[in-house]
Amino acid sequence: MDTIIRINDAVNDIIWGVPIIILILGTGLFLTFKLNFVQFRHIGFLFKKTLGEAFDKDSEDKGPGDVTSFQAAMMAVSAIVGSGNIAGVATALVAGGPGALFWMVVAAVVGMSTKFAEIALGVHYRRTNPDGTVTGGPMYFIEDGLGKRWLGIIYAVLSIFVALAISAVVDTNTMVSVLSENFNVPVLPAGIVIVILTAIVIFGGFSRIGRVSEILAPFMGGAYILAGIVAIIININLLPQAIAEIIKGAFNPSAITGGAIGSVFIAMRYGMARGMFSNEAGLGTGAMVHSGAKVDHPIEQAVWGPIEVFLDTIVVCSISAIVIVLSGLWSTGEYEGANLTIAAFNSIIPGGGYIALSAVILFGFSCLITFYTYVERSVEFISGTNKHNTAVRVLWLFAVLFGALSHESFVWDLADTFNGFMIIPNLIAVLLLHKVVIELKDEYYSEQLPIYKENKKNKSV
Repeated sequence: MDTIIRINDAVNDIIWGVPIIILILGTGLFLTFKLNFVQFRHIGFLFKKTLGEAFDKDSEDKGPGDVTSFQAAMMAVSAIVGSGNIAGVATALVAGGPGALFWMVVAAVVGMSTKFAEIALGVHYRRTNPDGTVTGGPMYFIEDGLGKRWLGIIYAVLSIFVALAISAVVDTNTMVSVLSENFNVPVLPAGIVIVILTAIVIFGGFSRIGRVSEILAPFMGGAYILAGIVAIIININLLPQAIAEIIKGAFNPSAITGGAIGSVFIAMRYGMARGMFSNEAGLGTGAMVHSGAKVDHPIEQAVWGPIEVFLDTIVVCSISAIVIVLSGLWSTGEYEGANLTIAAFNSIIPGGGYIALSAVILFGFSCLITFYTYVERSVEFISGTNKHNTAVRVLWLFAVLFGALSHESFVWDLADTFNGFMIIPNLIAVLLLHKVVIELKDEYYSEQLPIYKENKKNKSV
């Protein structure tokens, strides 16, 4: 195992070097300019078309698709608002110092346009199966948009490993770790219970996953955000100092960590890696879920991209990081992963650790049921059929059990490795197909934006 860990560390150092960071930031900046600053302009329009119409029953009649626009979005939110927001942020701060949050936010801001483009392409190039269900994702727009099926297969294979490493292993490992650490729950029984609960949901198919996510995501996210805001308000006098540490740590880590963190690049590397782990902007995986939405136009679903990244990273990840910095526990070396976040909440709010612990369990489980769809979609693409879903579900459940018995620090590094490999084919395809996204965006905005402005004007009269 030590040899495997050393090899993975060496590969990680190469993958998450300067070129990949330039690719991530460069793609986000390029799309931001080409899409006319889509994540900044007409913010009211974005919120109206997403959260404002979240419970619009008219979407039930739209098609093609397997779930409503809101259900698809909640599935995507369930996938991104997971262990990355709690354990991932904690590991980023321990490895890269408080400054890691700054770079996490920077990557998220430019990544909003990247996710917008990924979702648009995913819906635009999606396919309808013989049984009437739909499927899509980067592998489909790589094949149909670029004519490179071989590259689509590479992406699909990587997405299977990413899903297995990130969710089946990392999320399960995080859940059983906090249960063992805080309640002395034996690892194996905890893993078996998680396997059973996961099986109940995923054997119900894509639509059941959507229904569960529709209920679980808003509840778990809202409760955690509220607890974080309370924790920050309690220490509002220390907030300016915490923000100063985050900004100073982004450009001069050694001044904050006493030399424990070596360079700006380390803070940047961990901030971006864990941020992408959390919001998936640049990975393209969200497009697999969004492609199942009942919408008439690709941009109708793509507008969820910036909103998801905002909620996931700018809100939830920032709350986790600020609470950890306020607690001062990130530099003690006493805690790691989710247990650091739990301890930070507990040190500020009496019983706050239980809120964070509950979030770990709910966030982790939501990821387990939604990340499974990445594997299912990828196997469908490679095999050309969805007849293997039962076998895929069984494989997923075995991977979940394996995750319960794994070592935490290694699986986080392994997740970074697979993420790094997966970014490359996806971002290359998004860059080459950016003109398609521009055409789709201009088409939708030219029709819908005037209606939004007119309605807004009438309401103000």
